[in-house]
Amino acid sequence: MMNELLSPELGHIALIIGSCLAVFQGVLPLAGSYTGRVRWMQMGRSLACGNLFFIFLAFLCLSNAFLSDDFTVRYVAQNSNTLLPIYFKFSAVWSAHEGSLLLWVLILSIWTAAVALLSNGLPLQFLSRTLAILGLISVGFGFFLLFTSNPFERTFPLPPIDGQDLNPLLQDIALILHPPLLYLGYVGLAVPFAFAISALLESRIDSAWANWSRPWTLASWCFLTVGIFLGSWWAYYELGWGGWWFWDPVENASLMPWLVSTALIHSLIAAEQRGVFRSWTVLLAIFAFSLSLLGTFLVRSGVLTSVHAFASDPERGMYILLFLSIVIGSSLTLFAIRGPVLMSASSYSGSSRETFLLINNLILTVAVAVVLLGTMYPLISDAFGLGKISVGPPYFNFFFVPLTFILLMFIPLAMRSSWGHVSVKILSSWLIQPFLLSFVVGLIGSSMLAHWVGETQNSFSALVTLMCVSWVFMMIFVDVKEKLKLSTFTKLPVRYYGMVLAHLGVAVTVLGAGLYASSGIQKDVKMGVGDYAYLGGHEFYFSDIKHDRMSNFLFTRAEIIVSREGREIVTLKPEKRLYFSSPQTMTEAAIDGGLLRDIYISLGEPLDNNYWAIRLHVKPFVRCIWLGGAMISLGGLLAVLDKRYRRRKIIKRDLENLSAQSVPEM
Repeated sequence: MMNELLSPELGHIALIIGSCLAVFQGVLPLAGSYTGRVRWMQMGRSLACGNLFFIFLAFLCLSNAFLSDDFTVRYVAQNSNTLLPIYFKFSAVWSAHEGSLLLWVLILSIWTAAVALLSNGLPLQFLSRTLAILGLISVGFGFFLLFTSNPFERTFPLPPIDGQDLNPLLQDIALILHPPLLYLGYVGLAVPFAFAISALLESRIDSAWANWSRPWTLASWCFLTVGIFLGSWWAYYELGWGGWWFWDPVENASLMPWLVSTALIHSLIAAEQRGVFRSWTVLLAIFAFSLSLLGTFLVRSGVLTSVHAFASDPERGMYILLFLSIVIGSSLTLFAIRGPVLMSASSYSGSSRETFLLINNLILTVAVAVVLLGTMYPLISDAFGLGKISVGPPYFNFFFVPLTFILLMFIPLAMRSSWGHVSVKILSSWLIQPFLLSFVVGLIGSSMLAHWVGETQNSFSALVTLMCVSWVFMMIFVDVKEKLKLSTFTKLPVRYYGMVLAHLGVAVTVLGAGLYASSGIQKDVKMGVGDYAYLGGHEFYFSDIKHDRMSNFLFTRAEIIVSREGREIVTLKPEKRLYFSSPQTMTEAAIDGGLLRDIYISLGEPLDNNYWAIRLHVKPFVRCIWLGGAMISLGGLLAVLDKRYRRRKIIKRDLENLSAQSVPEM
């Protein structure tokens, strides 16, 4: 009965109705804000909720088609089959272009409805314009779905008996969560973008606007953080090459809006507290969402080849490029017209929190420019007939790694300094002792690491990593200690602990990435049953090889016993899998994980005389990468939950500062 009710035709109709409601949402509240018609402005909330209802209904219908193996739907037939476990059938809904775009539109409608329902304290005129802008964005993607990417298209008159299956790479638990979380971050950046455009339309940017924008920016940034780190974890254990970041163009497309939104969060703090960086903050909000749209273009246009890429249809690529041009062009034009009136009036000295926040913003902006150039230059070169070139990790690491270390040195300075001015003498007294101690920690730590691992690729890199990380920890420890002298643990605001945890998380992530790069070791060996190999003080014994099958794939599994100093540590079982519905052979690495080190083994191809190619890795502190990511995300969540974003007294005070002139009742 449920299968008949949630038919693909109902989903298609719901998608049409939702897109039509988005049109009204984009027009009526905006028109009402200029004509003074309060009822039109108030309709924005109802239209946003109606849009969410119908888009969610469309998503339910597509999900039902997958769960019921309805291969009369072309999209289902291309991305699922009867042997697929039910949880992967559900995640297959967003595994390819059409479904992932529907998920994008659904998440946009969720964010829009959240703004409509949770922003009762905002001036009606400002809220109506914000909802209208979000509605217009929804129109663009809704029409894209309907006219170029309809997920409900049928395969009549001859539907296949079974489907083509889900890409084996995507048959993983982490990939059930990774795209939705990433999209919650990507699409969530539409909210601060809409806030910025609304403020430009009113020619008003002040502390209240920054206060309203900040929790939405933090929330989307948290989701984007979790999505990026979850994706890197999946790449680490699933792809079989032992890395966690490959500088893939689509990886870069998620990193760029994350970097810009990080700068935006800090710029919003300065705009809220001191009224500085107003125009710069608006520009960051525009760029953050524009870069998320750029990522959409890269994934769906067919201009690149990637494990992340969905589509190779030029029509789709041109549509997104046109939409991207309209969004960026119109928003930058509006900024050019209204931007001059947003210049900050407050002043600050060269040694102040404002200065250090500005420096951190500039470092993040340069990092974005480096990544953007490296990502887009090969595409531009190919488009203009200059030849196909590849920009790989050496380019990105050459620029990005030093920028990261420089950023780490400035992070504690922004935390420790005060608004307006801090004397150079006091600043110097903060720096000397922690700097010397961090240098000593770096020397001792890098020496101990070299002794423990047995060999290092780059001891200088390990030294710099440990020095910068210990610098951040020491400076933050001193700051917390001094704060607790002036206040009790419970009286310090939650946002302060969120800030501390997030910045410590950045340091922990850099610790893991830096020591992984400088001290991680690997070895490709040829082994047969009964053979031994040695790496990093560990002994690897190839004890057995087995062949078996699961419900939807065949597998070959090696058993390798790992020992150190004569004591058995673990038996690891790397696999090669051959899925029934695909000729593609997949590598499933085996990992013995720990906070101090990972032992990572991947099974390669069979060789002559029953030998196998096997890759062995010893990776010191690599788990710190994801521990740091969890700390960053939790820190952002604590900041979002800060009670000042929920206090009506504060909201009312801000409204007195920012509310527009009252508009007459219709």
